Amino acid sequence: MQTSFLPAAFAAAITLLPFTGVAAPDTKPATATITALETSAQYPDLLSSKYTLEELKTALVPLAQWTPFPRITDRAMWDNADKATLEVAIKGGEKFLNHTWLSIPATKSLAIVRTGNRSEYDGMSFSKRHALAALVVAEIAENEGRFVDDIVNGIWSICEESWWGSSAHLRSGKDGRGLADVANPRVDLFAATTAEILAWTDYFIGKKLDAVSPPIRKRIAHPIQFRVLQPALKNQHWWMGKRRGGSAPNNWNPWICSNWLARALLIEKDEAVRAQHVARILTILDNFINHNPQDGGCDEGPGYWNAAAGSLYDNLALLNLATNNAFNYVYKNEKIQNMAKFIYRMQISGKYVVNFSDAGPFGGCDGPMVYRFGKMINDEKMMAFGANSQFAPRVRSGTHFARMFHELFILDEFRKAKREIPLLADVWLPDLQVATAREKEGSTKGFYFAAKGGNNNESHNHNDIGNFVVYHDGLPVLIDVGSGKYTAYTFSSKRYEIWNMRSEYHNTPTINGMIQNAGDKFYATAATHKSDAKSS
Repeated sequence: MQTSFLPAAFAAAITLLPFTGVAAPDTKPATATITALETSAQYPDLLSSKYTLEELKTALVPLAQWTPFPRITDRAMWDNADKATLEVAIKGGEKFLNHTWLSIPATKSLAIVRTGNRSEYDGMSFSKRHALAALVVAEIAENEGRFVDDIVNGIWSICEESWWGSSAHLRSGKDGRGLADVANPRVDLFAATTAEILAWTDYFIGKKLDAVSPPIRKRIAHPIQFRVLQPALKNQHWWMGKRRGGSAPNNWNPWICSNWLARALLIEKDEAVRAQHVARILTILDNFINHNPQDGGCDEGPGYWNAAAGSLYDNLALLNLATNNAFNYVYKNEKIQNMAKFIYRMQISGKYVVNFSDAGPFGGCDGPMVYRFGKMINDEKMMAFGANSQFAPRVRSGTHFARMFHELFILDEFRKAKREIPLLADVWLPDLQVATAREKEGSTKGFYFAAKGGNNNESHNHNDIGNFVVYHDGLPVLIDVGSGKYTAYTFSSKRYEIWNMRSEYHNTPTINGMIQNAGDKFYATAATHKSDAKSS
């Protein structure tokens, strides 16, 4: 596929030659798939190879001495936090005073296998986490004890739940599909985020909870240990990935690790076990980093970057807080820098981003986190992009909860920073096989084009090798429709019966009635890129 159909005024030429839907020959090019990394040179183990377990024990600040953020009693330090956000936090917490904490009926969970519906269960579960997070931050902001009883009720209600995760993650297994096996806990995204919220609650509000009743903190610690820390340390879960071969882990890996890391550092009192948790997390994060391409491309698309490379940064930031910056060396690594930059390299305009796979077309980023990440890799474009985000004082509703404690102390700097959307002339990611070009660098005027090769076993995959999008003056002309609302079928064996996952609903050819098939044996066999001012 060549871009010769574009107007002659188009300032760059891209040639992308994908295979269109039948199995390719056995000899794969090095850039064909990010799931086929085999050589030891491609497994540098950036995190886990740096320190031995004994060195890690020495590097970690002991739990009793560790204060990643000011204690609630250190009001002099909290006086330096963003006042506008703290005011919003207090008002937000007031909405949940005398809150009624509802239990979640078993039938709400069973709906995932009966009707395919996950939204009712998730809605009830997420709303409880949102309420607890709002109350905790309100108490931190005010520190007068006004929110403590409601926090206690929230802790007790959440800890009484049989399952902390999403019902969608209980749709398979030999034991009672749709309901949790309480004797064999799974660690999913939302079990992990729940445990993290509870761990930070214990860190900030723990002494106030003791003043109410000492068993409250035990009620927090026990399920965290049984449901998350022990199974994460001892068991192999699919999202952890493997060091050699196998499918590349997706955003679940760094996202869950960031929650797990916080819990282990905040809750585990045995320093030797605490170090074991950190060591295992480093190995699992290396599975994610190793399997990512050198060009930093996120095959899940920009919409998932926040939970992928963004969550990797959450881990690095917390590791540095726990070790007096022993992991700062990571930010000099080219792959890590490329993974960070992906978020602005896919920007079409202030509103739209390049969207392939399940990612949506609308932009937006977690501005303060992007700014902080850009600062650590010394990238002014990334910092300006983060600072340009639409940002208002807010309280994290539960996911990526710890980010707000970082941002509370940098928002003054953030608001004063240079703001700019980096509208790059062209981008070529040879490993991910995504190419972009715009007619006028730094402007949305004229044509913008993006195309992809890759393979049909990418994370959040659509059968879309050779797909492309075209924009003009910042507005869509030829689009990728993206993904629909998640149901039980979205990540099931019936995924490719869903119309928008199929190649004939993308900008790809159907040849003699043949559409593309799923699997990593279907991939682009030749992808090249050329960009210069003379080509069209």
